[in-house]
Amino acid sequence: MKITVIGAAGGEVTGSAYVVQTSKARVLVDCGLFQGGKRVEAKNRPPAKVQSKLDAVVITHGHLDHTGRLPLLAKLGYQRPVFATKATHGMTGLILRDCARIQEQDAERYNRRRLRAGEKPQEPLFTSGDVETILGAFKIVPYQKPISIAPGVKACFAEAGHMLGSASIQLIVDEDGRQKKVVFSGDLGPRSVPILRDFEPFHAADAVFVESTYGDHDHRSFQETVEEFADLVGMAVAQGGKILIPTFAVGRAQLLIALLSWMFRRKKVKPFPVFLDSPMAIEATKLYAKHRELFDDQMLKYIQEKPLREDLQTLKACVSPDQSKAINFCEGSCLVMAGAGMCNAGRILHHFKQNLWKPETFVLMVGYQARGTLGRLLVDGATDVNIFGEKVAVKATIRTLGGFSAHAGQTDLLNWVGAIAASKPMVILTHGEDRQRNALAQCIKKQYRLKTLLPMQGDTIEI
Repeated sequence: MKITVIGAAGGEVTGSAYVVQTSKARVLVDCGLFQGGKRVEAKNRPPAKVQSKLDAVVITHGHLDHTGRLPLLAKLGYQRPVFATKATHGMTGLILRDCARIQEQDAERYNRRRLRAGEKPQEPLFTSGDVETILGAFKIVPYQKPISIAPGVKACFAEAGHMLGSASIQLIVDEDGRQKKVVFSGDLGPRSVPILRDFEPFHAADAVFVESTYGDHDHRSFQETVEEFADLVGMAVAQGGKILIPTFAVGRAQLLIALLSWMFRRKKVKPFPVFLDSPMAIEATKLYAKHRELFDDQMLKYIQEKPLREDLQTLKACVSPDQSKAINFCEGSCLVMAGAGMCNAGRILHHFKQNLWKPETFVLMVGYQARGTLGRLLVDGATDVNIFGEKVAVKATIRTLGGFSAHAGQTDLLNWVGAIAASKPMVILTHGEDRQRNALAQCIKKQYRLKTLLPMQGDTIEI
């Protein structure tokens, strides 16, 4: 068996994808989009050599950096199954449809310029039609039940605790009279963060591919982060400033909604205007409500005590552009959750343009900011940024709240590996920048004495 890493390697975090080739089958694990600036996004080409020979695709979860190249398979005529959990199917549809809409709108705008300049128009990376085609190929799988996905290959999905429907995947391969097990962690969530259940590790593998996004440190404790969040919100409200939160529509938005409910219910702050300025986050929240079977006991108990909507009477969902623009005329303090989470597109850019230059504004970063994104520039202390071709001074207070991350920190990653370490697997670290995955590799070697590899994109590993 050979596994080729075709994304999220060599210090790159996005674009997760692996081709697993056995003597009988070829399986693609994830098919993510590269994100983080023009140089990185230039890698988003159709995997032409892959699609024609694939027997199946398996998806760990719906985030764009794990699903965003799936429509390219449809564009090239892929007609085999895509296996994922029910919630991942819903989330993938939501995210890919939104991405296609943006691609089509951008292409239409840029092509008007090209035509005026006498240049040939360019097609979007993929279309809404490509998205619907690939979504039609999805096959829903249960958790913790091995299913046959290709000749000689079974897949078992286990809770990853990262987002609604997320899973780690164990491939069980029968080849030449022997059985091998390969595990792909997908993205792992931190333990003890509310709403979703904690990850469930596997206990046997010959090789394991592990994400290492935060492999060099632990996040600040969730409870401390909640307290800091409440303090910052209280401070901003006292100063009459806007609170801008670049928010991933899936996962982070729902966590923040739950925390605001808790703050209002426990009288940590008097209710004030809150805007969920993201059509996708609004739809994702509806999907969360449909999948309460994936909630942890703590969240189930909380919503049984009283529905969140009773606490959040000042929350307004902004669907239309006009509703989003109206936020500019909101007097006094308000909190705005808007995409994109890495500040590389979306409505948050318009709010930044209107408010970054105001000293009373607070910007709270509650998720990972990839290299090359506007969010990373702000986190790194930029004094001015370019938004829609205009220079905007950064006078707002910028704070990072790492304890809200949907990714496991170093200790949780090591605990996940520890559950499988007794089977002495080879450990391959991907989905992390060099510093993070190097640090995690050293910890794994020291603590578990396991062989670790740090592949580059395009490297092939033989099992």
